[in-house]
Amino acid sequence: MVEFFTSMKKLNSIHILILCFSYSLVNLFSQEQDSIKKINLNEILFKTYRPQIEDLSTLHKVESGMINAGKKNEIIQLKNNLTNVADKSARQIFAKVPGIFVYDMDGSGNQLNISTRGLDPHRSWEFNMRQNNVMTNSDIYGYPASHYSPPLESIQKIELIRGTSSLQYGSQFGGMINLLTKSADSTKTFNAELQNSVGSFGLFCSYNAVHGKVNKIQYYAYWYKRVSDGYRENSSSKAQAQFIQLIYEPNAKWTASLEIARSQYLYRIPGALTDSMFYKNPRQSTRTRNYFSPDIVIPSFKLKWKANSNIWIDWTNSAVLGTRNSVQFIGFANQPDTFNIISKSYNARQVDIDQFNSYTSELKAQFSHSVFGLKNTLITGFRAIHNELNRRQLGKGTGGTDYDLHITGDFGRDLKFTTNNLALFAENLIEIHPRLDLVFGFRIEEGNSIMSGKISYLEKEKIPITIHHRFPLFGSSVQYKLSKSVLFYSAFSQGYRPTIFADLIPVSVLEQNDPNIKDSKGYNLELGFKGNVFSKLKFDINYFQLLYKNKIGSVLQSDSLGNQTFYKTNIADAITHGVESMIEIKLLETNRFALSIFSASSFMNAHYKSGELRNGNENVDITNNKVETVPTWISRNGIQGYYKKLSCSLQYSYVSKTYSDALNTINPSSNGARGLVPQYSIWDFNSGYRFHSKLMIKVAVNNILNNSYFTKRPAGYPGQGVWSSDGRSFVGTLIVLL
Repeated sequence: MVEFFTSMKKLNSIHILILCFSYSLVNLFSQEQDSIKKINLNEILFKTYRPQIEDLSTLHKVESGMINAGKKNEIIQLKNNLTNVADKSARQIFAKVPGIFVYDMDGSGNQLNISTRGLDPHRSWEFNMRQNNVMTNSDIYGYPASHYSPPLESIQKIELIRGTSSLQYGSQFGGMINLLTKSADSTKTFNAELQNSVGSFGLFCSYNAVHGKVNKIQYYAYWYKRVSDGYRENSSSKAQAQFIQLIYEPNAKWTASLEIARSQYLYRIPGALTDSMFYKNPRQSTRTRNYFSPDIVIPSFKLKWKANSNIWIDWTNSAVLGTRNSVQFIGFANQPDTFNIISKSYNARQVDIDQFNSYTSELKAQFSHSVFGLKNTLITGFRAIHNELNRRQLGKGTGGTDYDLHITGDFGRDLKFTTNNLALFAENLIEIHPRLDLVFGFRIEEGNSIMSGKISYLEKEKIPITIHHRFPLFGSSVQYKLSKSVLFYSAFSQGYRPTIFADLIPVSVLEQNDPNIKDSKGYNLELGFKGNVFSKLKFDINYFQLLYKNKIGSVLQSDSLGNQTFYKTNIADAITHGVESMIEIKLLETNRFALSIFSASSFMNAHYKSGELRNGNENVDITNNKVETVPTWISRNGIQGYYKKLSCSLQYSYVSKTYSDALNTINPSSNGARGLVPQYSIWDFNSGYRFHSKLMIKVAVNNILNNSYFTKRPAGYPGQGVWSSDGRSFVGTLIVLL
């Protein structure tokens, strides 16, 4: 139960009537009693109940240095939400965001692997991932995966802008995701938050934060630890994270902040399964000695100057430093990791080590001005990037069973990928009419990436390789208020995906890479309607189109002597178009009781416009084939409500079948690497009970019906084959505020 007076919006009609009636009586009494000069009134205390179910909202047309007018975007509130954050259950976190595809790869709780509009969900690398507006992708031009994985207990809200954000935030077709951490309570010098979760499969999670304000300095810091045995055999994980934020505000014009964030986890990889293994026992494993561990540190320093209400400048300097390590016995699911009787040990494992050194400086300025009597808002800036990625692979590791990165001899691949890149952007919002806003913008990127080093099976003269990046990108958006509560929006923006490190490395001596391989490029287009009807019906329905040109793959080639090799090059153009729809209806709402239902669904038609791909010893035309890992339907639906201190939600998720490869293979291969990924549906339940404003308990049941399913057959890491997603699990969380 929460006590408050400050917001009239949170008072129901009965409370307002009481206030008005009381005020009338006081006025009447004061008029009739002229001799009374002063009236002492007793304090009136209003009590209501704060639900743990937050509405999905959207960004303002100009907010936090972003122009969002006309662009599809969402804000997901996590601070006061029932969502099971201990397991990082993305299908629950993004329940009301249509079109989010969730790739369960590393077991629950380790990372978010998501995508939209038919893109690749691997470690969310089609997104520009940020925390507090600081970029967290490991190497945006070499290995854009987001290995940094903060605890969601620390996140207050998530901002998501689709691919039309590419002008401001970079080339990513997926758009931008910004994780905003909880902020300090500036009214006290010391506050604390303790969250402890326990659950199925040996889960224990502890999040401990302190925050407050001392003089002109605000601080927020947390320490986090998570351990789990995992749903499958040999799938344990251990994670930790730390964070500290200091914000100094000497006056109303200047703000300086310093942040240091770190995340690290060690995941024991249980290995891929064949289809027959999966249907016999989805919890079994094929590997006992495989491990994966990223350790990422992100320091940043931000300086903001607000000259007046019309001009401000924001300068951010940051780095992504750390490693991504793995030690594995690599082979298909039907290739056992056996004990060698002669050597009296297991076979040697492969050791791979990536070292990230990524540095970014971003300067952004906002100017409000008038042109021909029309109000304009201009946001412009530049970004400078220097990245150094040292990739050491194919190291001959030990035959042991623990996490050991020692090798014998040299690495088979020892490479450095260095990128220098400059980008300049500008977007201008013109308020043509109180109802009509137009936005025009551009982005220019220029730089180069140089790969140097050695590959044991490749001639020295084929390295180094230099790739030049030069892209002018353009975009525009428009929004029009059809009424006070209904808005039409439309946006177009060009984007590209740079040729990354993996695109330049031949996997074996049988493979060659196109020296003239091109960056992928294309655009995002969207138009839709969103709004509220009678404060009961909330909706956001849009059509989109995403063109992805120059997708990279391998074809079969023959030389003059008839020798065949696999040639990695640009193979095809792909296009995805569809509809994204979010509808929420409030069935009932009072200060004590509320009930609502929602549906967030997407329809996607993704296919190749042209191209060919190797299949065994021949090349196959893939024109009009479906794009791999793109379900036609994704639908999440739920009912949620609260009564006094109790809040509950029930969610149903459905994902239709997908193909694992561009050849659209239906029948599973014997090793599980290729074949159809069946449709699946999941039920989840979440509940919370607030004993006091500072004490709450949450209980979650994930995958209530214990359905066995998998989401993708990966082409690379963590191994080709079937990867079981988690079955039914229970999680209980205790939250204490001090």
